This record gives sequence, C-alpha cells and structure tokens, in this order.
Amino acid sequence: MAVLETIRSFFSPEIGFEVESIISAEATAYSIRPLTIANLNEVLRLNLRCFRNGDNYTKHTFDYLLNEPRTLGYRTVSAGGEIVAFAFLMLNENASAHLTTIGVAPEHRRRGLGGQLIEHLESKARARNVATMVLEVRVGNVEAQTLYRRLGYNVVQRINKYYGNGEDCFLMMKALT
Repeated sequence: MAVLETIRSFFSPEIGFEVESIISAEATAYSIRPLTIANLNEVLRLNLRCFRNGDNYTKHTFDYLLNEPRTLGYRTVSAGGEIVAFAFLMLNENASAHLTTIGVAPEHRRRGLGGQLIEHLESKARARNVATMVLEVRVGNVEAQTLYRRLGYNVVQRINKYYGNGEDCFLMMKALT
C-alpha cells in the first residue's frame, strides 16, 4: 500500500482543499524573498488555491524545483509573514530561462504582485547572463496574457492541446538584453 501511495504522490497533490469564497485581503506591505525547501507545504497549499483547474504541480515537482540548482524560486510575503505569491524560473544552458509557474493567492490579486515577481526574476536572470525568457499561458487566460504583454512578452507560437484538459497554450518570449 505504501508503494501505491508513493506512486500516487508523483501524479497528484497530497493536500486537499475546500471550496472557498474569495474576499479581498486587507491592504498590506509585501516583500519578495527566496523560496526554500522549508516552504514546500505552504507553496503546495497556495498552488492548489491558485490553480483550481487541475493543472497543479505535485509535491514531487515542487520538491524537485526547490532542490534543483538551476531553478530560482521566489515568494511574495505579506507583512504578517504569509506567502501570498510564488514563482519558479528554470535556467537553461543556452542563455535562456523558462518561467515554469507563477501563482498569486486569489485574495491578493490585482495588486501588481505577479508583475513584481516576474520583474524580480528577470533581474536575477539578467545577473546570470540570461538573454531570453519564455513561458506558456492558456489561450483562454486573457488576464495573464495582458500582464505578460505589458511586461514585454510576445506570442511566438501556439501549442495545440498543451494542457491536460486539451486547451491550447501560447508560448510567449521576451528578450532580456
């Protein structure tokens, strides 16, 4: 039975969640800090709240990202110390980087936190001589596309049936140099 549970953890998140009503959080100050393995469970819970459509990363995936030397992970923390946003950037050997995931707690959205995290990652990437950043975004996620375009990303390709539910994505790219 333990073997089956271990295998299952590779494919599905372990932490469940209940349906919640979203009430905008009180105004607060935010800071951006590195993510560490100590933040694993908190990031898992936030990930489930951010991506309710089933495209959640598993504990195994986050464990990999938090331990992979070529990955940069950052979190936005409220004045009370709560993680309210996160992002991971994988550095490639060809002077490019891939924004693998970014999430903002529903009650903290529309405050510029996603843009601040991306700009922070871009700064860290430039310091490592990264010339290009890429990301994927759902074709139906117009709000995220608007943010990425505002930050200078352009659609370079449409990838058919990229997501588990069959939805297409746009591959977006930005030159950092």
